[in-house]
Amino acid sequence: MILIAILTLGGIGMAGSVLLYAASKKFEVYENPLIAEVQEALPAANCGGCGYPGCAGFAAACVNASSLDDLLCPVGGADVMNRVAAILGQNAAKTDPKIAVVRCNGNCQARPHVNRYDGARNCAVASALYGGETGCSYGCLGYGDCATACTFGAIHINPATGLPEVIEEKCTSCGACVKACPKNIIELRNKGPKSRRIYVSCVNKDKGGPARKACANACIGCSKCVKECPFDAIQMDSNVAWIDFRKCRLCRKCTLVCPTKAIHELNFPPRKEAATEAGGAKTKDIINEKTNSAC
Repeated sequence: MILIAILTLGGIGMAGSVLLYAASKKFEVYENPLIAEVQEALPAANCGGCGYPGCAGFAAACVNASSLDDLLCPVGGADVMNRVAAILGQNAAKTDPKIAVVRCNGNCQARPHVNRYDGARNCAVASALYGGETGCSYGCLGYGDCATACTFGAIHINPATGLPEVIEEKCTSCGACVKACPKNIIELRNKGPKSRRIYVSCVNKDKGGPARKACANACIGCSKCVKECPFDAIQMDSNVAWIDFRKCRLCRKCTLVCPTKAIHELNFPPRKEAATEAGGAKTKDIINEKTNSAC
């Protein structure tokens, strides 16, 4: 009886092994070994900024693509794409580094609160309920969904202004903050030579009077910047200006004519005409910064 039991169990085990082997061969999925090699060259951030579900998905897309022109790892940038291209024997498209910019300048002084929100401190929840605590329904809500979404610690809410601030050295242009913002005030733009950028820090689509009443720093759609730009890089869209970074030559003429200072210029040297006033202005800014309270 013992021998019969052993033979029976052995036969069942042998039959099961044969069936499992046959099934594994029938349903075998072949994976190109290049996918693992490309994935190894990626930064393993799994941020989704490339548009694919993690680095594994992006690696598979690169291997299966006939060209790398429309593929980019925002975290690794050109260096990583050049390594991927070398593995696949292709040429990587030249791309300019990008960075997130916050298109809202409605700080506590320019955009005072007119009500108080007592719900969940979450931008997505608050935006689904109402326009916000200020008169501007287009501006930043300040609850930090963008900061929570950023896995690199590159964006935070300034308690003095209530607005997000981007840390240039940490930003990888993954786009997580852009997707997290329900107000669409965060945009990826070219980082620019020497990190110099010019952009309109406003998305208010109201006409001049209501926009200025809601926020002293709002774009009022006067079109002075459009007329001043010699490179046709500025256009008006629904009462708000937008600067095309592909056409902008960083001449800074538009910033001088903007009546509300809604156009921002970053990382430029001080203008000659402003150099003599730098001392007094700097002292005044320090005093204002100390006296500014949280929103």
